[in-house]
Amino acid sequence: MTTGQPTRPRAHRRIRSRTTRVLLVLAAVAATGVLAVVAVVAVPLLRGAGPRPAFQLPVACGETWQLGTYPGHDDYDVDLFPAEGEAWGRPVLASWGGEVTVAGINGSLGGRTPDNPDGPRGRGGGYWVKIDHGGSWETQYLHMLEPPLVRVGQRVEQGDQIGRVGSTGNSGAPHLHYEQRQGWQKVEAHFDGAPSGITHDDREYTVKRTSNNCAA
Repeated sequence: MTTGQPTRPRAHRRIRSRTTRVLLVLAAVAATGVLAVVAVVAVPLLRGAGPRPAFQLPVACGETWQLGTYPGHDDYDVDLFPAEGEAWGRPVLASWGGEVTVAGINGSLGGRTPDNPDGPRGRGGGYWVKIDHGGSWETQYLHMLEPPLVRVGQRVEQGDQIGRVGSTGNSGAPHLHYEQRQGWQKVEAHFDGAPSGITHDDREYTVKRTSNNCAA
């Protein structure tokens, strides 16, 4: 006969001790995994961008286009309209070489076409393309007429045709909406080594430029 509090069997103590150690190990692994994920996400954000590529206008060599913005358009966004002739179907060219990361539909297409230019608007950018140029530089091309002529993962060179000018998405008239990005941030677009002058959308602003996006 024993007196006092009953003693917990040793086997139970070993099981509890082993379970505690396992839980501690799992917690450490989970914490390490979280730190690793944070590191993977944070490192690219902290890494500085490379030199700005020698971006060219995303339109045919020798053509003159009007670059513009307007209140509510968003800072640094550039709309391109040809200075002469019809915009519908004009070639959209890669501003610089890189890898296509998006080629598809942004938002919805709407119903504006050359045969029905006053059709219903869509949402967003319509048919669009994004190109990664390396060094944290990226360009975007929106409102194209039809599915892009390139695919995700494809390597393009400066001057390669990636689509045609249209009015898909939230677009009031055929034009090319264009952006240059450094990391995740939009920046003032430069063409042929010169700034576009389109920075803020607090007022309407237009400028004409002639494309030097010519074959090597």
